Amino acid sequence: MSEYDRGPQGGGEYPYGYGQGGYSSEYYGRNGYPQDQGYYAQQPYEQPRDQWGRPYPQPTYAYPQPAYQPPPRRRHPLRALTVAVVAIALAVVAGLGIGHLISGPNAPTAGGNQNFGFSGPPQAAKTVLDVDAVSAKVNPAIVNINTELGLQGAAAAGTGIVLTADGEVLTNNHVVAGATSIKVTSIGTGDTYQAEVVGYDRTEDIAVLQLRGASGLPTASLGDSSTVQVGDQILGLGNAGGRGGDPVPAPGTVTALGQSITASDESSGSSEQLTGLIQVRANIESGDSGGPLVNADAQVIGVDTAASTGYQLNGRRSGGTGQGFAIPINQAVDIAHKIVGGQASDKIHIGKTAFIGVSVTDGQGGAKVREVVQRGPAQKAGLAAGDVITAIDGKPVDSATTLTNVMDTHHPGDQLTVTVTGAAGGQRQLSVKAVEGPVG
Repeated sequence: MSEYDRGPQGGGEYPYGYGQGGYSSEYYGRNGYPQDQGYYAQQPYEQPRDQWGRPYPQPTYAYPQPAYQPPPRRRHPLRALTVAVVAIALAVVAGLGIGHLISGPNAPTAGGNQNFGFSGPPQAAKTVLDVDAVSAKVNPAIVNINTELGLQGAAAAGTGIVLTADGEVLTNNHVVAGATSIKVTSIGTGDTYQAEVVGYDRTEDIAVLQLRGASGLPTASLGDSSTVQVGDQILGLGNAGGRGGDPVPAPGTVTALGQSITASDESSGSSEQLTGLIQVRANIESGDSGGPLVNADAQVIGVDTAASTGYQLNGRRSGGTGQGFAIPINQAVDIAHKIVGGQASDKIHIGKTAFIGVSVTDGQGGAKVREVVQRGPAQKAGLAAGDVITAIDGKPVDSATTLTNVMDTHHPGDQLTVTVTGAAGGQRQLSVKAVEGPVG
């Protein structure tokens, strides 16, 4: 998982995820995590709490609420979101053996409702954005997202934008990456839902969630990001710092368009290039990721993207620095339509994650195995620490990132032929059956 919106996870490298249904009951305990007290043992942690001391508050107001005035809240610098960290080492996310299926029978089902998109042109130009009035209109269509991060023994938080009344939610991919459980709380209704990832585009940092059993949710009014101009007043809204409760407003102005940034994972050295972004002078924090950037007419014009501990944008963290970036809403909605429509591609991944149970780093001529999950698929097949994976089903693997890209084309249940070079030399081929892991 990219480390945008989660707390520090400790040093070193580790494997994400676990194989649901892929391991024996004696290995995984009642919570679905290993009972062993070795590298991959889960340390218990409590229910996520506000500032990690108090339970997250549950909004109690109903929608609509014309008289709603968001309480003024001071935006604070990033607070660590870690609840407990296992004594394990960090690895290249791309090389964990975590893949993202392009199609398969285990894909979560979405409502398939694509009735979202451009809501109409802005009204007459405004020179002043009314923070309270805009917040009151937009807040009911925002959700707070809280995830559990499986073997990391940690929790993370972010924000989402409600696209449809039956619970299709737009967010950043990095908000849910690595999650083994996702809970979403609607600001508009106060209800909390379990959520599944319908699909995502990692290269564009967009994901769509489906809230189980949702109906009648307030939905966002979407604007046209092609009309945005430098100097426009904007408002970012989100779950700043992962503290929960009402969205915290971050007013500001557009400072640049068509920006490119490099989002890099400090723990792995892997990176993604995000392009075409809206840059703003506004206090976009960790936890705001996936939330709406809106104009003076309360229309969503972008999806906020922020960085936090362990993840950097252009070599620096953005939490609390007074600037931020947003993915234009036209671009995000185009991807969301494809995801909801099940239009998988070499970039868009639909459904559950494939996992072979290794952590890796870049090695000589391939992805070098750092750790192997005990009784996981890779270990059962004979992979060991020090082996270098050089191909999957004949497709060359020259780095940890390439391993993830190749795994992207697979899904749980696939029987893979893994070509490896041993630590002492000599090449061999192993048959490994992928199981289901957490969100990649």
